[in-house]
Amino acid sequence: MTDPFKNILLGLKDIIENQYLAEGHLKIKDIASNELEVAIKGNEWSEINHFSSPLAKPFFDVMTKEDAISICADILKVPFAWVPPKTSDDPLYTAHSHSKVHIELLGPQGIIKSKFVRLGLYGILPNSEYGIRTHPAEELFIMLAGQAEWLRGGGKYELKRVGEYSYHPSGMRHATKTTHSAFMSVYIWSGDVSTDKYQYLGLPTQ
Repeated sequence: MTDPFKNILLGLKDIIENQYLAEGHLKIKDIASNELEVAIKGNEWSEINHFSSPLAKPFFDVMTKEDAISICADILKVPFAWVPPKTSDDPLYTAHSHSKVHIELLGPQGIIKSKFVRLGLYGILPNSEYGIRTHPAEELFIMLAGQAEWLRGGGKYELKRVGEYSYHPSGMRHATKTTHSAFMSVYIWSGDVSTDKYQYLGLPTQ
């Protein structure tokens, strides 16, 4: 019998290693790939089924579209506990997080423990906005399904579709918003992956 969770790890490793990045070679890719390799060989993820909560329909809709990356089919087979992230205790952050879902696959609080990365799945419902934040960790998002607009540094929002990415060097201000479509992505943090210096600055004024 195939293991959908192992297929997810293998699929993410392939996506991360082969995704074209305009910034050139990024060390974050190597770190994530190495940690996924360790996780795959470790083969320790027996407790997933105990805490499941389903994805909302808008996520399911984009993840079953023809243009979604094929890994989405395996993601939908695993009974993950899809909940908003708890990166910050800031009341404004909490208020702006109800439309978000995530799963930390690898990391300090992940299904598989890692001190070197936070790597997981992350999505936002349609017509939602996740405001400006900054953190010491280097960060990469790769879109698996749907679409979203990403703001980086002092630039303007740019639409990212399936297979595209948003890269945020350490300390770069960034924000995300959706319109008519939800999205699902893989996210990676490397470097200082603690949340102690994470800052949420609220919605952009533009």
